Amino acid sequence: MPRTVQLAAVQMDANPAGTAERIARADRLVRQAADAGAQLIVLPELFHLGYGYDDSNFARAETLHGPSVTWMRDLAAGLGVHLAGSVLLRDGGEIYNALLLFAPNGRMWRYDKNYPWGWERGYFIGRRNIVVADTELGRIGMLVCWDAAHRNLWREYAGKVDVMIISSCPPDVGNGTYHFPDGDTITVRELGPLMASTQPTARRVFGDMINQQTAWLGVPTVAAVGSGRIQTAIPRGKAVLAGLLPFAPQLAKHLHHADQLELSCAITQGCKVVDGHGVVLTELPANSPEGWTLAATTLPDGTPQPRGSQPPSTANAISYLLSDWFLPTLMRKIYRDGKNGVPTKQSMYGRIALVAGLVALLLWLRSRRLGGE
Repeated sequence: MPRTVQLAAVQMDANPAGTAERIARADRLVRQAADAGAQLIVLPELFHLGYGYDDSNFARAETLHGPSVTWMRDLAAGLGVHLAGSVLLRDGGEIYNALLLFAPNGRMWRYDKNYPWGWERGYFIGRRNIVVADTELGRIGMLVCWDAAHRNLWREYAGKVDVMIISSCPPDVGNGTYHFPDGDTITVRELGPLMASTQPTARRVFGDMINQQTAWLGVPTVAAVGSGRIQTAIPRGKAVLAGLLPFAPQLAKHLHHADQLELSCAITQGCKVVDGHGVVLTELPANSPEGWTLAATTLPDGTPQPRGSQPPSTANAISYLLSDWFLPTLMRKIYRDGKNGVPTKQSMYGRIALVAGLVALLLWLRSRRLGGE
C-alpha cells in the first residue's frame, strides 16, 4: 500500500568550528525536526567540521567509533528516527567523505563520496560505489554533494530505490572572489570566457539538475546543504594559478605570493525536499539561519521506474574537467603527505606552468565531449 513519510533536511552554517560545538548545534536541529514528526533526517556534508581547505582536517578525521558517529547512532536510537549525515572518516589508512545512515535499531549504511570536488581531493579520496539502504521506510539511495552532478550515479539507482538522500555543502566558487595578500582580487569572470562559462555550475546542479534527475527516477529526494559565506585558503595556490595562465596571463604577476591565495564565496542554495515529480515541496533560503525544513510525501506501492530518457547534465564540460581531473590531480600530493602527518612541501610551480599549455589544449579538445558521466 502507498505510505506517507515525513522527510527533513537540515541546514547548518558552513564555517568551520570545533567538533563538540558543531555536534551540539546539529543535535538541537535534529531534535526539533524529530519533534515535528520527521522520520528521515539528513544533515549537510561534513556537518561535524564545517567547510574549508585546511590541513587541520586530517587530525579531525574520525573512525567509526569517533564522537560524531557515536552521536549519530545514539540519537537515531533515542529519537526513533533514521538519521543521515556526512563525516570525514579514517578507515584502513585512508580518509573518505562518508555518508552514514543510521536506523533506530542501530543498523548503519555507509556511502563514500565517489567524486571529491576539486580542492577536496587534498583531504580525502573517492571510492566508486552506490549504496541502497533497505530500511523500514523503504529503499534509500545515497549521494554526497558533487556526486549529484554525475548522471552515471543517478542511473545506477534507477528502479532500485524509493527515496534519494543527498548530503552537501557546495561552495559557489564560480561566483566567489579570490583574494591575494596584497589586496588585489579577481573573479572567475575575469579569467576569460572559457572559465566564465563555469559560473552557473553550482546553482544549476543543486537547483534544476537535482530536481530533473529526481523526476526521472520518480522518487522523492531529501537534499541537505550548508549555508552562509565562507573564506578559506586555496591549497597549492601557485600551482593552481600557473595552470590557469593560458586563460589569464595577467595572473603571472601574482605567482610569487599565490600560496596565500584565499577564496570567499557563498554556499549554494539547495536545502530542500523534492517530490517524485521533481516539484520542490519545501526549501530553505541559503542566507537563512541554521534550521531545518520538513515535508510529507507519499511513496507508491512498488519501486518506481525511470520516466523516459535521462535528462542531460546542467553543468558544462569545462566544469567537469576542472573539478574531476585538473584540480584533483594537483591536490593528490597534499593528501599523500597529510594523511600520514607529513607537512606538504611546495613543489616548483614552474613545472606546472610548463604543462599549462597542455592543460589548455585538453580543455579545448574535450570541451564538447564531456557531459557529467
